[in-house]
Amino acid sequence: MPLNLEPNIPDPDGFYDLLLAAHQGLSKDESDALNARLILVLANHIGNVDVLREALTAARKRSE
Repeated sequence: MPLNLEPNIPDPDGFYDLLLAAHQGLSKDESDALNARLILVLANHIGNVDVLREALTAARKRSE
C-alpha cells in the first residue's frame, strides 16, 4: 500500500477543529506530548513500516 498524499479527509476543516480543540488549554510541553502520542497511535493503526518510512520522508521534505 503506497502512501496517499492526496486529500483524503471528507471534512478537513472539521478535523482541524477537532485537532485544535484537543490542544485547547494545554501547555507547549503538553501539546507536544499529545502530538507525539497521536503520531504513535496513528503509526500503530497504519502498521506498515514501508508506508511509515514514506511518510517520514515526505514530512521531512516538506519542512526543508
